[in-house]
Amino acid sequence: MKTAPIGVFDSGVGGISVLRELAALLPGENYLYFGDSANAPYGEKTTEEVRQLTLRAAQMLFDRGAKALVVACNTATSAAIHILREKYPEKIIIGIEPALKVAADRFPAGHIGIMATAVTLREEKLHHQLERFPRATVEKIGAPGLVERIESGKADSKETEELLKNVLAPYVGKLDALVLGCTHYPFVKDTIGRILGDKTQLLDGGAGTARQTKRCLEQAGLLNPGPGSVVMENSLDDPHMLELSRKLLGN
Repeated sequence: MKTAPIGVFDSGVGGISVLRELAALLPGENYLYFGDSANAPYGEKTTEEVRQLTLRAAQMLFDRGAKALVVACNTATSAAIHILREKYPEKIIIGIEPALKVAADRFPAGHIGIMATAVTLREEKLHHQLERFPRATVEKIGAPGLVERIESGKADSKETEELLKNVLAPYVGKLDALVLGCTHYPFVKDTIGRILGDKTQLLDGGAGTARQTKRCLEQAGLLNPGPGSVVMENSLDDPHMLELSRKLLGN
């Protein structure tokens, strides 16, 4: 049914960066956003734990009538997207991909960084992507603790800036592009840009995910003409988390 919601799922508030892109491109759609902040961060869990949490969230959203599922979490996409598609072959399921192709197209033999969670960096999905760009030099960059700071509403804090300075210090002035491989990271994009400088382009997969969602809905004849709405829910029973979610969406 055209008016059924698009389910958007993330391990916490990070997927709101993708929800913003979706709502901008498809303002007539109804969105049901679920952030699993009670179990965040996914990036430090085992692959099997991430899969089980992702399957549980997907089942909940489909039970709520979602006409499509957007997995707005790089970690969950890396670990579980193939399992979701096997389990729900009749459903529209879109994952998010790190913007590596965009970076490699712009800098075919360049120096590219991908900053992501431990699960995303170790999964075979990323390694297969890297094999497609043999001319580029790609640095895999972890940022332990960054997701937790964003989840706690400290994206703009001094301690988050110091964390990023420490993580990115070896790459200042050296990268042509930095791929933000976690949907939480666009919320600290300005800080990253100040640290790395204008020479480094910052790229993320949110806009591409929104475009792919639109294509899939068009092909299925499921685009909703509107008016649209957004419902936001979180597994953490804390009014401050929903307040943060609304703030991030509004920004």
